[in-house]
Amino acid sequence: MRSGHRLGRPFGWLWAAYGTSALGTWLAHGAFPLIAVQVLNAGPAEVAALSGVGTAVGAAVAVPLGPWVEFRRKRRVLIAADLVRCAVLLTVPTAFAFGALTYLQLLLVSVAVAAADIVFRAASGAYLKTLLPDEDLLVANARLESTAWTVTIVAPPLGGATIALLGPVATVAADAVTHLLSAAGIRATGGEEPPPGRRETGRPRAGDLFDGWRYILADPTLRPLFFNTVLFNGLLMATSPLLAVLMLSQLGFTPWQYGLAFAVPSVGGLLGSRLARPLATRFGQRQVLVVAGSVRALWPIGLVFPGPGTGGLLVVIGVEFGLILSCAVFNPVSVTCRLQRTVTERVSRTWTAWVVTTRATTALLTVLWGVLGSLLGPRTAIGLAGLLLLATPSLLLRPRASALRSEPDPAHDQREPTPVGSDGPKN
Repeated sequence: MRSGHRLGRPFGWLWAAYGTSALGTWLAHGAFPLIAVQVLNAGPAEVAALSGVGTAVGAAVAVPLGPWVEFRRKRRVLIAADLVRCAVLLTVPTAFAFGALTYLQLLLVSVAVAAADIVFRAASGAYLKTLLPDEDLLVANARLESTAWTVTIVAPPLGGATIALLGPVATVAADAVTHLLSAAGIRATGGEEPPPGRRETGRPRAGDLFDGWRYILADPTLRPLFFNTVLFNGLLMATSPLLAVLMLSQLGFTPWQYGLAFAVPSVGGLLGSRLARPLATRFGQRQVLVVAGSVRALWPIGLVFPGPGTGGLLVVIGVEFGLILSCAVFNPVSVTCRLQRTVTERVSRTWTAWVVTTRATTALLTVLWGVLGSLLGPRTAIGLAGLLLLATPSLLLRPRASALRSEPDPAHDQREPTPVGSDGPKN
């Protein structure tokens, strides 16, 4: 690893582009529901559909785009995805200015943005792998993770102030501009990108649609990590609306207290992302994934216990801090493991499969836990999810105890060429 972990100017531009885009996304977080309610007088079902249906349809649209991304130069794809997000988001303030904004347009924009997000993620992993050698990937992913948590701390309050001062439509326009700046940053990375595995004019085959899933399921390292991540994220996110109901309705917390309960623990994300690399260096990737993956599963059950008042608020903050800290250790090591274990010409397809499955599972479990919350009450439904989450670490130990390890097995190496990297000047 290079002295001082200097990752070079190209990664610096990519890092800046990632931070800028993430900042815009969090600034506009919640803007679409506010536009739907305040401008279009949408009801609860329509507001929920903006998130649920938009994400699900966007994921479905992204499935055939995975193989297409695989056989294109990734820098061009990243720039195109940013420009698409910028263009479709700008249609919202434009239509609003002419009095032509409709709910259908908001829904279509949410679908397009969700699909472009997945395409961007699919291309970013492959592009990062061409910028850096394998030994620098963990440093890079830890920096991206740290940036994500920094933005999570800073952007929501700033976004709330922006929405209050300028309105949700103007905030969407600001989000669009950040994607434009992100595209400029990615373009500034420069350099020569290795050609894709197949001619750019070649059309993906029908079998390529499911190649990402086949690759993941055939790999003894990726398979348990995949199932663990999908189930953990799905169950955790499914309880988010129920926790909001519990805190804001049943326990009587104010909106600012609710926001505080999740903003303060995000500091744990900064700490965890800084611990990820030294822990992986000392104990190995496998050990960190198993331990951090087990520890993060212990915390959500604590969300059953908060009561009203300051004590209850401190319980939520403490649980969220521990959860975020352990997740921030786990995430960059997990992403690095995925990149190192995936041959370069299949990164986009496997990442598309990973993100599509995660988002589809999250949407399904969110609907299911919404029903359970209505039947059993939010606290009981949160507890049920917490109990199921306690079982997720067992997935990291399958199909054999040696599956999650930092060094690849010989059989896997026989079909994986050495990744393309750069010692020269994403997730």
